Amino acid sequence: MLNHTPFYADSGGQVGDMGVFRDSSGNVIADVNGCFMPVQGVRAHKVKARQPIRLGQKLEAVVHADVREATKRNHTGTHLLHAALRETLGKHVKQAGSLVAPGHLRFDFSHFTSVPDEELQDIEDLMNREVLKNTRVETFEDVPLDVAINEFKAMALFGEKYGERVRVVKIGEFSTELCGGTHTMATGEIGLLKILREGSVSSGVRRVEAVSGEGSLHHFRKDHELEHVLTSFIGAAGASPAQALKSELERRDEEIRRLRKELEQMRMKSASSAVSSAADQVQDANGIKVLAQRVDNLERNQMRTLVDNMRNKLGSGVVVLGSVQDGKVALIVGVTKDLTTRVQAGKIIAAVAKKVGGKGGGRPDLAEAGGTEPGALDSALQSSVDVVRALAS
Repeated sequence: MLNHTPFYADSGGQVGDMGVFRDSSGNVIADVNGCFMPVQGVRAHKVKARQPIRLGQKLEAVVHADVREATKRNHTGTHLLHAALRETLGKHVKQAGSLVAPGHLRFDFSHFTSVPDEELQDIEDLMNREVLKNTRVETFEDVPLDVAINEFKAMALFGEKYGERVRVVKIGEFSTELCGGTHTMATGEIGLLKILREGSVSSGVRRVEAVSGEGSLHHFRKDHELEHVLTSFIGAAGASPAQALKSELERRDEEIRRLRKELEQMRMKSASSAVSSAADQVQDANGIKVLAQRVDNLERNQMRTLVDNMRNKLGSGVVVLGSVQDGKVALIVGVTKDLTTRVQAGKIIAAVAKKVGGKGGGRPDLAEAGGTEPGALDSALQSSVDVVRALAS
């Protein structure tokens, strides 16, 4: 146990400091990977010892300055984000949770819908205007709670319990909050704030994630790398890389739709040709003409069109089509109107579908079914003549 420590403990969404313990000779004897408060007024360090630590040993507790500074930038950024959200979206916005870490910040807030990209840009602009102003960040210690709320007009944060006296953090006229965390001396130290994403946490609660300082720099470097790749890949003559990419994706999407349509037309043409050539294979079932054919890789709507065409070509009869696509069986049966008093499509397909591990139904003149055993499709189609014969007898 140390008699005192400079380490900030997990509190108010801010993560605890990291650093080291040194002995009297300046040697690092332990790494401190965080700090928390198990009870009020007591700070516990998460320590990984490099050497044995003895009772009564004199230690120097050293906070990693770069980690502390990065966390301070993100914490001050959180205050700017909160104020910018309220100014842009409305005063109903209230903090519903947060995480302030050295690498990024996360802010949850009450709001009823997603935030459009245009408004996120407005929020980002507001925050960074305050950063560019380099506004002084003032802290007022030991302020009576009623004075903080009524005179400073400070916002109390979600989930925090406050005593009779509090600490107020004020950023010009832009933001005033009750807060016990670490902050920059002025907003300019933040460097730049960049919103990464916005999304839903739960009903009525949204989340924004952002970075500041070196985190923003790393983000822009990645964006620049992506921009360079896009420019070399698709070009950007007269347009931004984002606009060029959007145009290229739209062009390729249109090309895919065109090719898909052509493929469907070719499949339909091929299937129609195959079924037409099989018309001389029509079988008789108690005086009813039956045509059963396999037409793989056709969509349901294409199979319906094909059934209609074949019924018209037969004039009077039953058409049974089966298809396998993506390992699943699709069946469709069509019966011409003049025969529905003798055989119904629903009864025919019920018997045929059982043979492919499925079931189905429909109108007397048209019925559909699915199945899970593609290997049994050929025998199921062959059996359809016997099914019609049995129903018509």
